[in-house]
Amino acid sequence: MKRSSLAATAVVSTTLSLILLAAAPRQEGSQESGAIDASPVQLDRRDPSLDKIVPREAKLERIATGYKWTEGPIWLNGSLYFAEIPSDSIRKWKPGDEQPSVFITPSGYHGHTPYGGPEPGSNGMTADTQGRLTVAGHAQRDVYRLEELNPDSRITILADSYQGKKLNSPNDLVYRSDGSLYFTDPPYGLRTQSDQDPEKQLNVNGVYRMPNAAGQQAGAKPSSKLQLLVSDLTRPNGITFSPDEKYLYVNNSEPKKIWMRYRVQPDGSLTEAKLFYDATSDQRPGAPDGMKVDIDGNIYSTGPGGVWIFSPEGKPLGIILMPEKSANVAWGGADRRTLFITASSSVYRIRLNIPGAPLIRKK
Repeated sequence: MKRSSLAATAVVSTTLSLILLAAAPRQEGSQESGAIDASPVQLDRRDPSLDKIVPREAKLERIATGYKWTEGPIWLNGSLYFAEIPSDSIRKWKPGDEQPSVFITPSGYHGHTPYGGPEPGSNGMTADTQGRLTVAGHAQRDVYRLEELNPDSRITILADSYQGKKLNSPNDLVYRSDGSLYFTDPPYGLRTQSDQDPEKQLNVNGVYRMPNAAGQQAGAKPSSKLQLLVSDLTRPNGITFSPDEKYLYVNNSEPKKIWMRYRVQPDGSLTEAKLFYDATSDQRPGAPDGMKVDIDGNIYSTGPGGVWIFSPEGKPLGIILMPEKSANVAWGGADRRTLFITASSSVYRIRLNIPGAPLIRKK
C-alpha cells in the first residue's frame, strides 16, 4: 500500500494512537501474553450480526510499536512475521516477547546505495502447501520463497517478469490449493510510486497467476508462465480466496476505494467480475489493503477507518475502528481466532469468535 501520499494523515493518526493507547487501562495479564497495552475495541456497527463475530468484551491489544509502516503479517510455527517496509526488514514476534526481533534484512532492496524511495522493503507474505514462506518482494520487484523458515534459508525467485518485462512491485499474494499463486502488482514499491516512474516497464498494474508455483524446484529460474488475469484496476492491492475457492477477492486502493469479486474457473482463470463494495466516499484515513476470510466466508480487510468486515454477499457488517491507518491482517494463535493487524507505527491483535480460514490450502 502507498504511504507517502498520506504522510500527513499518518502523522496525525499515529500521534492520536500514542495518546489513546497511553491513556488506555492495561489489561490484567497482558504483559505475560506479550501485549504492551489494551483498550476496549471501538466498533462502527453496520449490522447486528457483527456481535456474533466480535465479543462484547473484546480488547484491542498493541503488541509492538515504534515503526513507520508495518505490513504483510503471517502466523507460522507459533510466531508472527511481519514486514517493516521503510527499514527493509521482516520482523518476528512470539507471545511473551517484549519486542519483535529482526528476522531478515534486507528483505527487498539489496543495493549498496540508499534506495531513494519510501518503500524499499518487502510487503505481503503467505505460505504454500508445504508451509514455505512466500514473500512479495515489493522494491525487489519479484516474488520469492524461503526454502526453510530461517534467515539463512536458500531463496528461490518464483517470478520477476511478465512477457519479458520486469514486474512493477508485487504487493500481496495468496496460494490456491492446486499450488498456483495469485498476486497483485501495483507500483507502490517503485521509487516514485507512480505510473510514470522511469523504471516501470509494464503498462498495467495487474493481478497475476503463476501455475504450480508450489511445485517450482528450489533454486530454479523464475517462471516465464505468468498469466495476467486482471488489467483494469488502477491500484490492485489486497487479495484472498473464499474458503471454498469459488471466488477471488481483490481490492483497489486508489483513486477508487473498492473491493472486487471474481469467480474462479477450474483452470484458475477469472470470470464474472463484480463490484463487491465501494467505499470511495469514505474520507477516513486508510484505503482498501490487506484481506483475509474466516471459516464462514466473511471478509476482513483494512480500509477507511480500520478493519472492515463484510458478509460473503458483500454487506458491510461493521468496522473495527483503529487508532491509526492500518495496512493488513492475519489470523493467528492455535485456534486461529486471533486477528493480527499491522498499522502505521504498531502491530495489534484482537480475539474474535469465528476462526479464520486456514492459510495453507490443500486439496
